[in-house]
Amino acid sequence: MKSPTYTSTMNSGLGKIEETRILLNLWQPHFNTTELQQVALSSGYFPTISARRLRNLIVESFAPCYLRDRGAPAIRLQKLAGAVTNKEFEQLLFIYNGRAHPIFADFVTQLYWPSYAAGRETISTEEAYDFVIRAIEDGKTTTTWSENTSRRVARYLTGYCADFGLLEKGQKSVKRILPYRLEQKTAVYLAYDLHFAGHSDNSIVTHQDWALFGLTPADVLDELKRLALRGWLIVQAAGSVVRLGWQYDCMEDLIHALTDS
Repeated sequence: MKSPTYTSTMNSGLGKIEETRILLNLWQPHFNTTELQQVALSSGYFPTISARRLRNLIVESFAPCYLRDRGAPAIRLQKLAGAVTNKEFEQLLFIYNGRAHPIFADFVTQLYWPSYAAGRETISTEEAYDFVIRAIEDGKTTTTWSENTSRRVARYLTGYCADFGLLEKGQKSVKRILPYRLEQKTAVYLAYDLHFAGHSDNSIVTHQDWALFGLTPADVLDELKRLALRGWLIVQAAGSVVRLGWQYDCMEDLIHALTDS
């Protein structure tokens, strides 16, 4: 399988979790990106963001993350936004940002979590820059990025990690690694999302999305067993074969259960 192509458009979503929450509240299923921009501009919720910056936020970050699959992520997140904790909401956004920005997902899985597991206390922007340079050398970008672009993307990578709670916030070039764990409702949502996307039970356990949270397949199976104890699903495991039983017939039913729990 060909590796995903890295892009440098992450800057549009950097530091915009609250803005994303507002856009989700404003968005309607029949909106295209231009209509969403017009509504957002007239809403008064973005007084410090220029029209061009807002357009970039919507087109380069919001739409690729949440308007794919005919807006299914946005529809689900609208329903969950007021019913989950801030941390759970951030983790749901984290999943979709990892899917939309392969360079960010790979940075988290290939540099952040190995550093975390090794007991390191910090990650620097210079390390992120080295990661970007290796990616360019490995042909993961469509063009050879300039040094300025490479350093800008490196700052975005550590900035995204700070936004989602993996690193400390702030402008420092060396950021402290923060304790981080997968929330229960996030795990439930991800398991069902992968199931209804058509993944087999075994491929759910081994899916790359779990690696965003530092989980190996063995960790995922343990997490699913904990969810089973709370009645979210049923787990049967024998050797390398995993069978999962699902308590809800569609994502709408699951979301209803998540909002009521």
